[in-house]
Amino acid sequence: MNRAEQIAAMAPQLVAEVRMYATDEGGRKSVALPGWGCPCMTSTTEPLEVYDGWPQLGDTPLKAGDERLLGFVFLSGDEAAEVMRRAGVFYLWEGEFIGEAHVVA
Repeated sequence: MNRAEQIAAMAPQLVAEVRMYATDEGGRKSVALPGWGCPCMTSTTEPLEVYDGWPQLGDTPLKAGDERLLGFVFLSGDEAAEVMRRAGVFYLWEGEFIGEAHVVA
């Protein structure tokens, strides 16, 4: 089983409406394939609170400019999910902020 399949098989620790920034807004220049993950932060300013997260993309890549409802799993587990849930919004990082996620569950 590859990483994309493992992530898809896990129960999501939270669900968020994700908006990937368009490339000309600083977003990704290529698609994020199933199995992709990135650092997730509760703020765009210091102090930064960072957790490794993986959106559950299923079989559908995520492109710059996309908006989708996605489940997330975190390396730090429920602790990270609770921090993100309390913040209500978290930001996706890949050398710069490439998107944001609004927690819905």
